[in-house]
Amino acid sequence: MNLEHEISLRSQTIRRTWSTLDWTSMFSAVIYPALGVVGLIAAVAFGLALDGLTLKWWYAPLAILVTAISVVVCNQGIGPLHRVWQHRAGELKWPAQIIVGINCIIAMQGKVKDWVNYHAQHHRLSDQPGDPHNPAEGKFWAWIGWIIWRDKDDMDRPMARWIERTPVVHFFDKFHMSLSLAIHLIAPAIVYLSVWALGGSLILTFILHAAAVIGRALQFHATTLGVNVVGHLEAPRWLVWTLAVLTGGEAFHAHHHDFPKSVLHLPKRGLLNRLVDYNGTFLLILRKLRLADRLEVAPQFDEAKA
Repeated sequence: MNLEHEISLRSQTIRRTWSTLDWTSMFSAVIYPALGVVGLIAAVAFGLALDGLTLKWWYAPLAILVTAISVVVCNQGIGPLHRVWQHRAGELKWPAQIIVGINCIIAMQGKVKDWVNYHAQHHRLSDQPGDPHNPAEGKFWAWIGWIIWRDKDDMDRPMARWIERTPVVHFFDKFHMSLSLAIHLIAPAIVYLSVWALGGSLILTFILHAAAVIGRALQFHATTLGVNVVGHLEAPRWLVWTLAVLTGGEAFHAHHHDFPKSVLHLPKRGLLNRLVDYNGTFLLILRKLRLADRLEVAPQFDEAKA
């Protein structure tokens, strides 16, 4: 890629055609969430319309709980990926790396190589020509446009040097498609067959599956909106905090470009801080379990340094 192309407005240089449409990203960002919503509506409609299917009142709170769990699990992939693997704010031991890798597959984040390359480019050219998701080029582009229309040169970039030495990342990237199929297709099929064989409720299983898909979609779009769009524009406080809850604290972005190398996005003190910034709390717990070490905290978020 030549320098002139590198510093151009990417929303203009990347053609929005069928040939540049990344169908894997289109599936994860648009098609799969839509299937979750349609599936949930269809399950409820059939349950109400057909005598052979039974809906119980407690299906609703259970579905909400599964949605929330799905949001949190996905964040425990993206949070460590962003704060540790991307910005090198610490180190993860191999059991924690496997957990993070699986959660990233659940969150449909694509290959770690590509994620890190895009985000490194964003920090290098933040809000300037060449930024992969510059909100000045349009809120839709910064939200999902840059995800579903890709430049082949971006995907051909090699793995960043600082994660080349991580065998777990190499494994998850090498078998990314196989692992994705296993988690998102084969595992649910096994659950459905098991429920059917044991005489359980297939409609409840379907509702909970749809809820998990919707939770992943909420987290996915809250991250792209919260970090790429709202995080780089003036936004009301209530919106920032709502997106922060859905992203485990990633949407707290005002400090991030000044001190990206921090495992916390809110001060270490305070129960509310640790509940909302639960991606950082998860990393602190991993340190307690000796599954992470050398964690760095921005001075303004560390009681001792403050």
